[in-house]
Amino acid sequence: MALLGVQPASAFGTIRGLGQNAEHERITRHALGCGLLGGDTDCFQDKTLVELAGEDNNFGAIGIPDRGDLITQNKAHCDSGDYLGIPDYPHTRAEAQAALENCRAWMQKNLQDAVADAGALVDARGALRADQLKIPCLFVGQIKGRAKCNVIEDLGILMHASEDFYSHSNWVDVADATQPVGPENPPGLARTGRAPWLDLRRESPFPAGLITGCFEKPPEKSHCNYGPGGGLHRVKHAVVNKDTGAIDPILGDGTTLRGSHDDNFAHAIAAAIDDTRDKWLTFRQALVAAYGAKSGALMACAVSHDDPLADCRP
Repeated sequence: MALLGVQPASAFGTIRGLGQNAEHERITRHALGCGLLGGDTDCFQDKTLVELAGEDNNFGAIGIPDRGDLITQNKAHCDSGDYLGIPDYPHTRAEAQAALENCRAWMQKNLQDAVADAGALVDARGALRADQLKIPCLFVGQIKGRAKCNVIEDLGILMHASEDFYSHSNWVDVADATQPVGPENPPGLARTGRAPWLDLRRESPFPAGLITGCFEKPPEKSHCNYGPGGGLHRVKHAVVNKDTGAIDPILGDGTTLRGSHDDNFAHAIAAAIDDTRDKWLTFRQALVAAYGAKSGALMACAVSHDDPLADCRP
């Protein structure tokens, strides 16, 4: 697929190059690949996993927000939820929270879309529709196609946002204690694991102190500035992100300013894997709630298996 309009530091990496090493793909594979889950029946089989996670220069559904018109939409990456309690900071706490709540709502919308699109996987008798199960998929312009590809697209967009949350926010971060707290060193929450606030099954209070970095468009140095002559800047994506670093064959160090400090990158990766796996579980549970246990399980099998007609039974 063509690489259109990508800036290297917009999210966990999608490509191999320009400082990225397919971090989104690797996170998604660690979360949902059958080999890494020990053959779990709820995993994604190899060919279908390529459609979701991508491979080589194939973005997969997880990379959709890193091309096209979603690149600069903050809701698709959980960006611009920035706030600091310093005089004259131009973005209020309420505005920061609203930006993050918009990102969570975006995830909820794509979950609902995935459940709705899954309905076309079966016919009126509850049997799988062969014509709606074919892969490979073609993800272009978010134009709907076969039901299985539509569901995978919805899930990819959802999971991209939830994975970015852990890179772009201060949820897992430890700030640099040797430097003053400020726009270059915002406070971290030092949490581990997935954020309960991102659990789409239920509402929970907004986490106190949660922020993400400001992002408008590249080059980052020219944006998110304020004050006389633009001499001051908001907490920027460039400061807080943990987008790039070594994941395979072993989880190594982050290569961004924030990611390279105190295992912040490793903590972001672990939380993103945990959350991606939970988003897949949330989707399966939502299918059962919408269509019943029998049809919901059949639909989930059809989405994740390479040969649903052979492997998935009502």
